[in-house]
Formats: sequence, C-alpha cells, structure tokens
Amino acid sequence: MSAAAAALPPWALRARLRRWFMQRLPRSDSLLLTQRNVYILPTRAGLMLAFTLFVLLIASINYQLSLGYLLTFLLAGCATASIWVAHSTLRGLRLQMPAPQPLFAGALAALDVLLINERRTPRLALAVAPYGTQNWSWADVPPQGRAQVQLGFKAARRGVHPVPPITVQTLFPMGAFRVWSIWRPAAQLLVWPAPERNPPPLPPGEPVAGSGIAAGARASGEFDGVRAYRHGDPMRLIVWKKFARAGELVSRDAMQMQQRQLWLDFTHAGALDAEARLSRLAAWVLAAEAQGLDYGLRLPGTPDIPPDQGAVQRLRCLQALALWGLPGQSTQDTQ
Repeated sequence: MSAAAAALPPWALRARLRRWFMQRLPRSDSLLLTQRNVYILPTRAGLMLAFTLFVLLIASINYQLSLGYLLTFLLAGCATASIWVAHSTLRGLRLQMPAPQPLFAGALAALDVLLINERRTPRLALAVAPYGTQNWSWADVPPQGRAQVQLGFKAARRGVHPVPPITVQTLFPMGAFRVWSIWRPAAQLLVWPAPERNPPPLPPGEPVAGSGIAAGARASGEFDGVRAYRHGDPMRLIVWKKFARAGELVSRDAMQMQQRQLWLDFTHAGALDAEARLSRLAAWVLAAEAQGLDYGLRLPGTPDIPPDQGAVQRLRCLQALALWGLPGQSTQDTQ
C-alpha cells in the first residue's frame, strides 16, 4: 500500500477500494455465476457458532464428555457441509436483465432481473438488491426453471443512466455463511425530463404557406367546426355532448389543424432556465399527444423533428429532450 493511500481515513480508503473493485467487473448483458465470481464468508451467526463449538470442545476435553464430543463434531460437520451447499446454491445460476423502459425523472424505475436455473436442483432463499443497499427481493428458483424479481431505481436527473450494480446472495441453508456475487448489467436507462405540473396552454400553430387559412385558427385542439360522423373517426373527435342531447353522431372538423403546424420551440418556452424549459416542453408533448395534434420539436443545435403524432413521435421528442445538451450523448445513442 502506498504512503498516500495509508494516510487516507478509513472511509475514504474503503471507497477507493470499492471503486477499484467495481472497475474490475466488466458490464455484461448476462452473468453466469461460477467459482471465479462467487464469494463466501462467515456471518456473525457463523462466527458465534464457531465460538460456541470451541467452548463445547474445551468443556468436553476438560470433563471428558463423550456426548459433548459427539455434539461438537456433529455441529461442526453440519457447518462444514453447509459451506458446499451454500456455495452450490449460487454456482451455475445465470442472471439476465431485459432492457428497462424509459421513464420521467423522479419516477421509480422497476428493474426486472431474471434468475435462470439450468440444473435439476432448486435454488432456495436467493436475495437480490442494488449494490450497497439492503432492499432485498427474495426468490426461489425451481429446477430447470426461472424466477423474476423487481428492483427499484430512482434517477433524479434526465439523460442515459447505467443500471447500478446488483448483488445476489444467499444464506441458505444455516445462515452461518454468506455467499454472494456482484453483477454490473450493461443495460442503460433513458430518463426523460419531468413534465411541468401546471404548464401554460399550447402555443398557437404556425400557418402553412399556401394554406389560405385565417390566422385565427387555433392549435389547442378546440375545433370550431363540426361535421357528420364518418366511419373510422377517432373516438376523441366525437362530440359526445351533442350525442347525449340529440342522439346524433358528429365529429370535430380536424381539417383546420391540418392547415397549421404546431411547433414546440425551446426559444418560445418562456423566460426559464434550460431544465425548466425542457420540463415545459415535455408537458407540451404530452398535452399535444393527448389532444391528437400533429406537433414538431425545435431544440437549439439539433435537427428539427418534423410535425407528426403517435407513440413514435412522442418517444422521439421525449428522447431528444432527455439527451439535449448532455456531453457525449445524441438521439441515436438509445435507438
């Protein structure tokens, strides 16, 4: 150990050793537990058992107790056999993680971890948790079967976040030994900006050149005209109040929206800081999608996203908002 490392306080030295250990673990989509990456150490209960066995052995020697010898060596044999049983409970187990779904900043992500058992013996009392936490999720894996556990992960900021390291352990069968392994999944989590809670109304649409539509046309989804219902009209365009009064099916006229383009522009999102503007734009994306409008997105320094609607457009815009301005990241990173 170098002199500089020896001068560090204990907590800083532990943090440095932990970082060094984590850097040695490569990220992978799946992990097969073998004798090379499964570790075992006695627990406090195991140390207490060893001390108790030592006291029983000394007492049996001093008092020449044959039954004392029998009890001592029987318990010692059971503890020794539990080392092999505990280690084999993890050895040969495979860990996998499906790609996590994107979510908004501040929301709790549910990370699914698959435990795959390819052997003909069950794996009992397995515990999985994010590394450094005690939020254990317990599972038993049947012979030649699989089990799934969920772990919680909360990202406070937008962007692409690597999934935190995961610890899998077992205390089976006696609790005298802790067997564990650490896995660094290669999966990444895309976090969108948290939408503004009470955003202002959507900005007015921009007239399309040559449309001939009056400047008073609105892009808020509140259509001025109605027409007779046509087969295939979306349910959100039907005027249900008129149907309740007169029993006649009519639909809002969406032609007006087709002549104006709704652009969600970063520069027109108000006198806010960059993160607040991104939150407002995220809220506008959700509002425009809920109203069935065609909308585009403009962000400084990135290509414009042309107006469109649907789940693909929503994901494209939210991903652009999540990655905008972050170093080393682009909208192609997670596609």
